[in-house]
Amino acid sequence: MTTSNAAAPASPTPVTDPSATAPRRRGALGPVSLLLAAGVSVQFGAALAVTLMPRTGALGVVTLRLMAAAVVLLLVCRPRLRGHSRTDWGTVVVFGLTMAAMNGLFYQAVDRIPLGPAVTLEVLGPLALSVLVSRRAVNAVWAGLALAGVFLLGGGGAGGFGELDPTGVAFALGAGTMWAAYIVFSARTGRRFPQADGLALAMAVGALAFLPFGIVESGTRLLDPVTVGLGAAVALMSSVLPYTLELLALRRLPASTFAVLMSLEPALAALAGFLILDQALSALQALAIAFVIAASMGAVRTQVGRGRATPP
Repeated sequence: MTTSNAAAPASPTPVTDPSATAPRRRGALGPVSLLLAAGVSVQFGAALAVTLMPRTGALGVVTLRLMAAAVVLLLVCRPRLRGHSRTDWGTVVVFGLTMAAMNGLFYQAVDRIPLGPAVTLEVLGPLALSVLVSRRAVNAVWAGLALAGVFLLGGGGAGGFGELDPTGVAFALGAGTMWAAYIVFSARTGRRFPQADGLALAMAVGALAFLPFGIVESGTRLLDPVTVGLGAAVALMSSVLPYTLELLALRRLPASTFAVLMSLEPALAALAGFLILDQALSALQALAIAFVIAASMGAVRTQVGRGRATPP
């Protein structure tokens, strides 16, 4: 869910000695491995959050995650509060509220439906944004492939929406809409604030905005030391660690490659759901997820072909 304007690396110098190319190839695996580790961390963090929900409820988990992530990012980034315009603050506030809404809707979804299908439905948001930004005829193919995946998920019978809570499906689609908005405001915030200052401030805004919801649902359970520790672990796995790994990877990796790798999120979510939550997928659900992943990758590559890797 992170955007970047990382520049593509310069063309490599031709090398004739095969042994000289080996370090280059091994070096290319570094940032890819970091991004995959970030994706695994996010989805296994989401699986851990699901196990925490019986203790605090979905809104309580979101509150703990946002609060812990905000504290860590504020301490690390130490963002400057002065010298920003009203437009700057308006952008970061909207970004923070969008982030809170995205997390709140997503955790409501995974409280009701399996993690893999939830992330698959959520990915439709940024996929739709990518298709709309590109405005190329070929994107009708990717949109059709994505709709085929949704049709398979919702076709009734084994693996369809007949087995998924309709409210959970609606929450996942809502989270996808907020994810698309997150991408737009993340880019705008990044242009107005240096380093990760905007993210830290937005995380604080989102945490404060969501705090009343967590208090109403969970009350004093939010103060239980074990619950706080687990919430901090969710924040570390789902926010702090992935962001750090992505930041390191994007220093040596084009943003286009980053976007393609992020398209694998539904598959990683399905794996985390299976290993941590014992959420097995039907063959139809697995095929649906594969369709959405293929559509997402195709849309990203089409957009990159036009020379733009991130939305405005």
